[in-house]
Amino acid sequence: MIETERKVAFLLADGYEDSEMKNPFEAITKNGFTAEIIGLEREVELRGKKGTITYTTHMSIDEANADDYEAIVIPGGHSPEKLLECEAVLEFLRIANEKDITISAICHGPLLLSKAGLAQGRNFTSYSGVAEEIAKEGGVYSDEAVVVDKNFVTSRGPQDEPYFIEETIRRLGATPN
Repeated sequence: MIETERKVAFLLADGYEDSEMKNPFEAITKNGFTAEIIGLEREVELRGKKGTITYTTHMSIDEANADDYEAIVIPGGHSPEKLLECEAVLEFLRIANEKDITISAICHGPLLLSKAGLAQGRNFTSYSGVAEEIAKEGGVYSDEAVVVDKNFVTSRGPQDEPYFIEETIRRLGATPN
């Protein structure tokens, strides 16, 4: 029997919150998954907003297929705002949602879910500064460390990373290491 590679996509642009990328990325790979970074362009180095880390995209959103992933992680910071206007990113999320793929978004990340039209009637949490904007699109905000609603896992920010990571890994059917 051939074992298939288990992959998790990270949607990323410049200015992401350093720890919200680094910590989930390391946890995902430590738990046996392949993490692939998808950006607006292939093989572009992206820098965190604090400048402590950089990552290079593996592929562009135009090359990505949602069916290839068991989960999608959206780190916060300024990255989601740079991805908001890309229709291919929004369509990638819509397809993933239709297929019930886990979508984990932290801090500003839930803005992408809202922009993709996926917030209506869904429970979420996020950075408090964007909660009202998402609520305008029909999302129901809770000020909690992590909120799970069907295939969505959302968190407020860096202080909630342990809960965010644990719940994301649990959704992948793994026991967090």
